[in-house]
Amino acid sequence: MGKTIAEKIFSEHSDTDARAGDIVIARVDFCFVQDGTGPLTVRQFEKMASRVFDPSKVAAFLDHSSPPHTKELANDHKFLREFAARTGCIVEDNGTGICHQLVVEKYACPGQLIVGADSHTCMAGGLGALATGMGSTDVAAIMAFGVLWFRVPETFKVDIRGRFSKGVYAKDLVLRLIGDLGADGATYKALEFHDSPRLHAADRFTICNMAIECGAKAGLFASDAVTARYLKSVGRGSAWREVKPDRDATYERTLQYDLASLEPVVACPHTVDNVKPLKDVAGTPIHQAFIGTCTNGRIEDLKIAASILKGRRAAKNVKLIFNPASAAVYKAAMKAGYLAVFVEAGGIINPPGCGVCAGVHQGILADGEVCIATQNRNFKGRMGNPNAEVYLASPAAVAASAITGKITDPREFL
Repeated sequence: MGKTIAEKIFSEHSDTDARAGDIVIARVDFCFVQDGTGPLTVRQFEKMASRVFDPSKVAAFLDHSSPPHTKELANDHKFLREFAARTGCIVEDNGTGICHQLVVEKYACPGQLIVGADSHTCMAGGLGALATGMGSTDVAAIMAFGVLWFRVPETFKVDIRGRFSKGVYAKDLVLRLIGDLGADGATYKALEFHDSPRLHAADRFTICNMAIECGAKAGLFASDAVTARYLKSVGRGSAWREVKPDRDATYERTLQYDLASLEPVVACPHTVDNVKPLKDVAGTPIHQAFIGTCTNGRIEDLKIAASILKGRRAAKNVKLIFNPASAAVYKAAMKAGYLAVFVEAGGIINPPGCGVCAGVHQGILADGEVCIATQNRNFKGRMGNPNAEVYLASPAAVAASAITGKITDPREFL
């Protein structure tokens, strides 16, 4: 009987013939925390051990409050820096970027098992790694011992066919999928995405990033030529290896999506699975447009937004905010001239990091304000104010809406 990608990775990391539903003790290749989850994780770790299992495989990312805007957060950053200095583990400091983006740029490899103290760790599945988020105590145990128990997830096969129509993007596909499955429709499942290699790496990262939003344990693409090109582009071509499911793998469920049949969609307040065709909410006034985050803050996303914003300005009283996902993305956007386009459009450019996505700083909404954003969550209060509303959409839709001051179909500008 053939195996899914998840079954193969867990078999390799547990030295067992792992199948869906099995409990295994598996070796972890890389684990990390961020500045929101890190202090608790470290304090739990210190109850278990004094040394991390392998300093080269443990990292702390200072990204959610980058740079910190309160003394309490500054002290958390100091605490994590001191822990890294004491143990020798990796620290990615303010301004380097968002943990999930840096993981795919610098650390994740096909076939690895990766755990992060952040729910969107599953983004690294775009490179063929099984990456998943866990709580602080579980991650602390991995930091100490390098292993943890896992239940091997059942897998949903998501068969992707065709090509996107003009003005439709990977964000529309993953929002449509979440809307179809519901917020708990894939709880503790692996979503294994099958496509002829037409989706580029940035698309795959966007899709896998949001796998958790329908409850999935992981999102996974096979490692193929697209993966190899991406790894080569970030200077890690030697990290490539083929990772793919067997032809006779068993899936709990199969879903099919024809990209050509999709249209722009939005996730409406206050849940990610409240997905509607954009045309149904077109004309809704907005006060803020936010482009960035680990979901859609890559150079490909900024290029899409810049192509719409070039030569235009954001509507009066609309705050247009950009957060590049990493320093590498920031530099590439400068070189391509996208940052100049954003400034000329009246935009505000924040440093690489999470920005307002987590509702901590750099664009908190006022009472009654509406934001359209490229981030991955729109829960009540997600952007710092429970009396505000957040719609989720593609970078193109956010850019178009910024210009008109209301939710707008991006195809009007393409």
